[in-house]
Amino acid sequence: MPITPLVGHVETRRRLARALAEQRLPQVLLVTGPAGVGKQRLALWLGQLLLCERPGSEPCGQCRRCRLVQALSHADLHWFVPIPRPKASDPDKQVEEAAEALGEVMGERRTEGRWSAPDGMASHSMASVRLLQRRAALTSVEGGVRVFIIGNADRLVPQESSPEAANALLKLLEEPPANAYFVLTTEDPRRVLPTIRSRAVPVRLAPLTSAEVRQALEQVRPPLAEPVLAERVALAEGSVGQALAADEGAGQAQRQARELIEAVIAGPGPSLERALRQPPFQARGEFAAMLDALAETLHEAARGSLGQPVRRQVPEALLRHRSPAPLLRALERVGQAREAAAGNVNPQLLLAVLSEDLAEVL
Repeated sequence: MPITPLVGHVETRRRLARALAEQRLPQVLLVTGPAGVGKQRLALWLGQLLLCERPGSEPCGQCRRCRLVQALSHADLHWFVPIPRPKASDPDKQVEEAAEALGEVMGERRTEGRWSAPDGMASHSMASVRLLQRRAALTSVEGGVRVFIIGNADRLVPQESSPEAANALLKLLEEPPANAYFVLTTEDPRRVLPTIRSRAVPVRLAPLTSAEVRQALEQVRPPLAEPVLAERVALAEGSVGQALAADEGAGQAQRQARELIEAVIAGPGPSLERALRQPPFQARGEFAAMLDALAETLHEAARGSLGQPVRRQVPEALLRHRSPAPLLRALERVGQAREAAAGNVNPQLLLAVLSEDLAEVL
């Protein structure tokens, strides 16, 4: 599957292309912006523009180099992302592990065409830093420029190892090799080491418009049904990544939340029956996800009671409220249940009590 096309950020792309054409593009850039707006995808676009045989305001997309970049196979484009810390004790073996892990990630991105946030324990460890230094010291394979993308640069942790290695990385960014460009990305520039931040020229990306999010989601395969597509666009808040994160697990939690509300409104019998169907101590993560989805559903209903547009499907009975007060009281009960769910509480009993509480306020 080809890499998902870049959507939006037209003015930023125009400025970068103009800077390149006028030979004043900085060698070190720090691309910032909300999660899921396309920071790494923009970095890849810029890499393609830098390596393109016939660059203009956009990469031509047809030349051999452009096709190699799109396939994540160009020898002069190096994409570093957070990975698990290597297990080997020997520094050289650690670098080899890092290279293998990065290769696997790129293989997944070639297959999927898009990517999600890295695991919470992944980082740019010293093994990745050493690998970056080694690749930066090599000459260009194609005889042109080299591009280094460092996604989630806030996960860069040179303090793990010797000061000499950290200083070498900083020196690399302060005095980058000729014809080498470094594009770092992060949601919040304050999370990036100040010494690194001071060496980079910032590029800020704004959230996408709803039309741009829709354009990106229309390219998802298999295609999304129109109701699902409209709901994800409404909930995206300008982030394609956030819209794509609404996966089947989240959809199941939303369905379970709506079923619970409908059971509560139907009366004590259906609500008790629904509580008894809850696995007592299995799938506690799914139970917590259902409570979160329940809170989101009540929040959307409260928006509707104030005359604001409702962005996701909400049971019709909740939309009859003309005041947010009962819905906010219901939200408070759900919050208390969510807190209790973190402890050693039987989910069946907790759901039965919550159903009674919701019936009182709704």
